[in-house]
Amino acid sequence: MISAPVLIAGTVIGLLIGLFQALTQIQEQTIAIVLKIVVMVLVLAFLMPWMTGRMIEFTTDTFKSVPEQLSNF
Repeated sequence: MISAPVLIAGTVIGLLIGLFQALTQIQEQTIAIVLKIVVMVLVLAFLMPWMTGRMIEFTTDTFKSVPEQLSNF
C-alpha cells in the first residue's frame, strides 16, 4: 500500500515514454530512465508525509498487538 503510488507513477510514465518512443522511433534509453527517476522522486517527495503516517500507524499497531499475540501461546 505504501509503495503503490510510487510504483504506479513509474509504470505509467514508463508506458507513456515507451509509447512516445515507439511513435517517434527515438530509442534512447536514458530518456526513459531519467524521466522515470524524476517522476518517482517527485511522487515520493509529495507523498512522504502520508507514507510516514501509514508506517508509524502500522508500527504502533504492531507493538500494541504484541501482548495479545503472546497471550495466545
